[in-house]
Amino acid sequence: MMTIAVRIFRFLALLGTLAVPGAAMAQLAKPWQTDFQDAATPLMEQIISFHNLLLVIITLISIFVLLLLVWVIIKFNERANPNPSRTTHNTTIEVLWTVIPVVILVVIAIPSFKLLYYSDVIPKADMTIKATGNQWYWSYEYPDHGKFSYDANMVATEDLKPGQPRLLETDNRIVVPVGTVVRVQVTASDVLHSWAMPAFGVKVDAVPGRLNETWFGPVAKEGVYYGQCSELCGSRHGFMPIAVEVVSKEKFDAWVIEAKKEFASDDTGAKTRMFAQNETK
Repeated sequence: MMTIAVRIFRFLALLGTLAVPGAAMAQLAKPWQTDFQDAATPLMEQIISFHNLLLVIITLISIFVLLLLVWVIIKFNERANPNPSRTTHNTTIEVLWTVIPVVILVVIAIPSFKLLYYSDVIPKADMTIKATGNQWYWSYEYPDHGKFSYDANMVATEDLKPGQPRLLETDNRIVVPVGTVVRVQVTASDVLHSWAMPAFGVKVDAVPGRLNETWFGPVAKEGVYYGQCSELCGSRHGFMPIAVEVVSKEKFDAWVIEAKKEFASDDTGAKTRMFAQNETK
């Protein structure tokens, strides 16, 4: 039953996405999209699975309530039932409308708590990236690979190259190797920001003076994945995109060698040139 309902909703979502083609070779939201982005990590797969379960449950509840209302309107209107019953209590009904919602909540709570625990507990990570939110761009540091850092600013519309999405492309992408579990440490230098990557199932607040942690991976497929700041942080809140480029381990090692030279921290702050933006092609 759940599989059939999920397929129907996905088919309807697909009809909407066919209206306007999305960007090729990239994971981002598409015009008229009504469903989640395709899952790129095991965590996002579980989030989608839990969402599908809730979708079926609330659909069945809505249908049941609708049928119950229709039945009451037809059977108990004044014309069909001129002499209404004066019953004030029904033990069976009262037990049912107490027990059934409790059972439904338990069915929802068990996978919900399992998913929350899975997303909150960071497994043994292969590498760490530190993300710092600024007004209005992100800064990234690779403490496990030479402690180099760089800034990632949105690419202006007039500077976009063919295939780069508007408002989502950055001059410097985060680069990670495929099949790797990545710990992400998130903070902010000024106001509240939020580091969010929909395809990874990740969203964590960046709070000044506090270091929050999240994780993602392993990402099994190479490509470019896009997200945005998801916390209202000022007038240019909508211009703080996040671009993660997943490459092979060989390309990542080559990128690290060049990044140590290009992005090495100095007294003037993080440099902002990029090496591997086109290496995944």
